[in-house]
Amino acid sequence: MLSGGLTLLISEADLKSAVAELARQIDRDYAGVDLVLVCVLKGAAIFASDLLRKLHTGVRSVEYVRASSYGSGTEPSGSVHISGTLDAQRITGQHVLIVDDIADTGHTCAGVSDFLQEMNPASRRYCTLLDKPSRREVSVQYDYVGFTIPNHFVVGYGMDLDERYRGLPAVYYFPDA
Repeated sequence: MLSGGLTLLISEADLKSAVAELARQIDRDYAGVDLVLVCVLKGAAIFASDLLRKLHTGVRSVEYVRASSYGSGTEPSGSVHISGTLDAQRITGQHVLIVDDIADTGHTCAGVSDFLQEMNPASRRYCTLLDKPSRREVSVQYDYVGFTIPNHFVVGYGMDLDERYRGLPAVYYFPDA
C-alpha cells in the first residue's frame, strides 16, 4: 500500500505487457491501413502515447478530444462534456481508433463515438485500457480492452482524482472508496 491509502491493482510490468498485446491486435486488424488515433484527454494521454510507440500500423495523425464526466469527485456525473478543436477534415473518410483510459458507465464511449461519427469516418473502433462492466449504464461496444477490473475508483498511469496521482507508473485503487 502506498502512502495515501492506495493499493496496487495493475503493475507497471503488466501495463506494458497489455499495451504490447493491444498493439498486436490493432496491427493485425488494421494491416495495410493508416489510422487516425483519437486520444480522450486527459486520462488516456499516457496510455495513448505508449500504445502509439508500440504500433506498427501507420498512424496518419494523432488527434485529441477532451471528455469529462467526473468533475472533482469519484462518481461520474451521468453527462459527458466533449470539447476540443478537432478538425472534421482529419476524421472524414479515415479509419479512426479512439483511445480511452477507462470504460465505466459507457457514457463517454457513447458521447465520443457519436461526436466522431458525425464527422463521417471510414470506420471507428474504441480501445480502452480498463473496463468496469459492472458499472455499465449505456450499451456500448469496446473493440479492444486491456483489463477488466472490479468496481474500484482507480488512479495512476494518467488517471486521476482531482488532478492528483496521474504520474504514478501503475494503476492503484483506494480500498475504502
